[in-house]
Amino acid sequence: MRHKLILIAMTAAFAVTSAWAADKRDQTFIKDAIEGNLAEVQMGKLAQDKGQSDGVKSFGQMLATDHADANQKATAVANQIGVTPPTEPNAKQKALYEKMSKLSGAAFDQQFAKEMVQDHKQDIQKYQQAAKKQNDPVGDYANQTLPTLQKHLQQAQSLTNNKSTSR
Repeated sequence: MRHKLILIAMTAAFAVTSAWAADKRDQTFIKDAIEGNLAEVQMGKLAQDKGQSDGVKSFGQMLATDHADANQKATAVANQIGVTPPTEPNAKQKALYEKMSKLSGAAFDQQFAKEMVQDHKQDIQKYQQAAKKQNDPVGDYANQTLPTLQKHLQQAQSLTNNKSTSR
């Protein structure tokens, strides 16, 4: 009987620990998502200002609009799960913005497209992982946002293709 009680207690402790770990993953994901959305809004505005091609400028406008919308949803999810939403991009994202803000014209367009392809590939992987959770605010947010991220990746890839073919 005593062994059975110990086993039950250990099982319960494991279940609580697993639930906490999932919550921690959700918290990290939603914080990262908000920082990413904030960074994408800034990069989108920068592309509208610094971009040379109409494609980069319109992509920048789409980024700013779509990620501002996504950020409203992500912030609501953060509040729902008890996470204080970040109010600015992370240090790495700020550094990329600073680097990009020093470029202009064709050099900006080329580097911007490259960065957006790389960033959206990474984001899609993170969102796909989070989207595996069913009937969960974080999973729902990730599922709703994935199609937009995939559209952004395709657009960014077409910008890099246009650059390589127009030389």
